Amino acid sequence: MASPQGLAPATRTLLTLAAFVVALAGVHAAQDILAPVVLAAVLVVIVHPMRHPLERRGWPRWLANTVVIVTAYLILAVLMAMLVFAGVRFADLVRDFLPELQAAANTVTDRLAELGLDQQAADAAADFLNPSALLSVATTVSGAVVSVASTLFVVVTYVLFMSVDAARYDGARTLFGSQRRSELDRATALNVGVRRYFVVSATFGGIVAVIDGLALLWLGVPAPAVWAILAFVTNFIPNIGFVLGVIPPTVLALVVGGWPLALAVVAVYSVVNVVLQVLVQPKFVADAVNITLTLSFASVVFWTFVIGPLGAILAVPLTLLTRAMLLQGGAPTAWYAWLSGDDAVPTPDAPPSPPPSPDDHPSPDGDPAAPTTTDDPAPLPA
Repeated sequence: MASPQGLAPATRTLLTLAAFVVALAGVHAAQDILAPVVLAAVLVVIVHPMRHPLERRGWPRWLANTVVIVTAYLILAVLMAMLVFAGVRFADLVRDFLPELQAAANTVTDRLAELGLDQQAADAAADFLNPSALLSVATTVSGAVVSVASTLFVVVTYVLFMSVDAARYDGARTLFGSQRRSELDRATALNVGVRRYFVVSATFGGIVAVIDGLALLWLGVPAPAVWAILAFVTNFIPNIGFVLGVIPPTVLALVVGGWPLALAVVAVYSVVNVVLQVLVQPKFVADAVNITLTLSFASVVFWTFVIGPLGAILAVPLTLLTRAMLLQGGAPTAWYAWLSGDDAVPTPDAPPSPPPSPDDHPSPDGDPAAPTTTDDPAPLPA
């Protein structure tokens, strides 16, 4: 049966999916432009509330803007310094331990062959420790640091302009609160969710990084500061950040201390990171942004594919933005918003009340069977 628009429901569904794919293809093609824009917007959202107490104390707007911009730049500078240090140090470690990595790869191949695996499977597993592959990864990391540096230069410019514009947007609710209340409420909820998510992630990431770094230092794993930085950064990647953070120090521990040290590293990370990142942190994140665990995991894979590696860190903010734009339009989308984990959805419309009984509303002439009308104005309250 055709819809009132003249299209069958299946046709409309296919057209919607086709438009969605075309839009994603456009976003993917423009990822080099969009990723820095989103990162700058997230930074501005995080630091923007700093201006409010300053303006309440009588600071001029330009000075409050300067404080916001400087704070955002300091965050970028700290992140850049951490990335440069970790990237360069990681490349040096791979070059310094090339002979040991080769020996470890040969040992893994021999052990797997002894366990009965065919040569192809053993070689595939040993490729994980292949020195040439790791050296290529190290070179890629070093190049990625340079790429991130150039990206941050663009982000710096966006932060400047967005911070100035954000001060102007503060007056939107005063001017358009009665006309655009729904849009402004969604924007406010989005900003609050983004800030809460990064506060929670940064807090737990700092705790995990300190504990992991001290544990690796005590175990004697080289460059514990590098792996602590890696643990902090990967904590912003939901669900799979723990796996990404544990692999490099485990490989290095295997090279310098053998299987006992590698297993000790895995045990420490499992106790600390699993307890904090898997059992405790998701509860705080769910309370902060109201996203299901399945959606948060899928968003990492999805946004990494759409806008590149930066999408792994920006996955949750981008998912919150998409939900605010598409799934918070009232009752028609409340079901889908609830499925995504949002509990603050409008309740279903109340069922229509039954028609009034003649006994409840007698007619003016006293005949209970006479019909009543609803055209008369309601009586004024006493």
